[in-house]
Amino acid sequence: MTTFSPFLLKIRNDYVFFRATQLVLRGRLQISRPRTSLTRVRNNWIQPLGHDTGLKTYNSLTKQKEPLILAQEGIATWYSCGPTVYDHAHLGHACSYVRFDIIQRVLSRVFGVSVIHVMVITDIDDKIIRRAIEESISPTVLARMYEEEFKNDMLALKVLPPAVYLRVTENIPQIVAFIEGIMRNGHAYATKQGDVYFDIRSIGDRYGKLMGASDLASEPGDTEKRDSRDFALWKASKPQEPSWSSPWGKGRPGWHIECSTIASSVFGSQLDIHSGGIDLAFPHHENEIAQCEAYHQCGQWGNYFLHSGHLHLKGSAEKMSKSLKNFITIKDFLGSYSANEFRMFCLLTKYRSAIDYSDTSMNEARSFLATIAAFNHDAKAYMRGQLQCQAVQEEALWELLAQTKSSFVQALADDFDTPRAVNAIMTLIYQGNRNLQPITKPDGSPRSPAVFGAILAYIRDVFEVLGIDLRERKFNFIGTLENVVEQLARFRTEVRAFALSVEDVPPGVPSHVRPRPHPDRVPLLKACDKLRKDLAPLGVHIKVSICACLCVGRSKQYSDG
Repeated sequence: MTTFSPFLLKIRNDYVFFRATQLVLRGRLQISRPRTSLTRVRNNWIQPLGHDTGLKTYNSLTKQKEPLILAQEGIATWYSCGPTVYDHAHLGHACSYVRFDIIQRVLSRVFGVSVIHVMVITDIDDKIIRRAIEESISPTVLARMYEEEFKNDMLALKVLPPAVYLRVTENIPQIVAFIEGIMRNGHAYATKQGDVYFDIRSIGDRYGKLMGASDLASEPGDTEKRDSRDFALWKASKPQEPSWSSPWGKGRPGWHIECSTIASSVFGSQLDIHSGGIDLAFPHHENEIAQCEAYHQCGQWGNYFLHSGHLHLKGSAEKMSKSLKNFITIKDFLGSYSANEFRMFCLLTKYRSAIDYSDTSMNEARSFLATIAAFNHDAKAYMRGQLQCQAVQEEALWELLAQTKSSFVQALADDFDTPRAVNAIMTLIYQGNRNLQPITKPDGSPRSPAVFGAILAYIRDVFEVLGIDLRERKFNFIGTLENVVEQLARFRTEVRAFALSVEDVPPGVPSHVRPRPHPDRVPLLKACDKLRKDLAPLGVHIKVSICACLCVGRSKQYSDG
């Protein structure tokens, strides 16, 4: 398996991505592979021919891991369903987008695959229309407002933007033409009311590739549907709703057709990777497959479907959802935690797994980052000669570093197993810490700063690949720091109380003679005062005999005797 240095890889990928994206969007690069370039049928899935990346990924079409084979060497075409912009984005959305951002970063920066990612913005929909009526504003204004907020949220979470965002309302002519193509191929029909439906029966048992969904719940619609499972491609206009002209009269697109049209307009008749939350597998992605294969008259449109697991609030079996009113907005979340902490939270579980959100799980992610930061601090102190340790097991650390690099890549090549990859890094840090145990006096042992420099550089680079910047000084360690200061203030209080205790008055001493403090404890009192003064410039203010106040975001008071 070939890997590249981060610097050379970035130069190569940036150039390949720039040229390929230009050509794709200009229609000059044929991304789709010919239909004869598919082989090995399994569970109605045909393994594509092309460039084998050496990775395996879980494919929802086969319900198992498959070799990731791309049509073009070094290029992955990737389509994802973007937001329906009628409300604030929440952590459930963030979890899916961050997880797939991690996978795209891994493909690009570890395995040298440039990802051409296209995302749709659904800016016309029943929910948008209802919300616009409630707010007494136009659907366009509402959609633009929440679209901008979504993009800002993604920027705050360090999610790389796609090559291009495409709005549904700016692709209506293409959608109409796509529906006409499906009708010409005999897979859709219009009703007298001006609706157009996809004809499920026309594709027989090819419907249900993802979920085996041929017998699942049908989509509501008018009585002119030929089959209760038929779904809308075009919806006839209703009063007070935006509409566009079409051969079937005024109306607007159905939900599923927008993604099929936009993905096909960029990538043609075949797509490498399609991603989204598991809740979109049926009916949305199922219907996308049906529409695209009916339009392109091909046996397989999307080669790999990747689905991320739901995010649940701890103790709840339901996914986080706007409709269930059980969500936390991204903006509110970032008031308490950092983007780095949320990304670490996502890294600690497999992208396909459901994930429980709670303060406990976030504190676990915070603890991982604190451990990394502490090792970074101690290793640099050792390299500067400020930390004296016993002889470092240098050869063993070099070997472990090489082993970690291999384990990290192997984990990510196995369905992007980020928990195993992070565990390899944390094992390296644990062993590094074992070699950094301080001693009181130098013992003359030879020093080994170079190996720690190599470890620090590697750790910095791999977390940068995953989207975590360890050089960022805005780590949100308020909870951890507050606990440390609380223990420090309590210890100082106990020491001060001990120093202020007085000598016992010997028998026969007149009662008007006041007891005196122990003379040998006066240095302790001075040390307590010095600590109070030294902490003040750092933002920790301890008021003698009143309280100790922690000024790092939240305040606490501690009795100072």
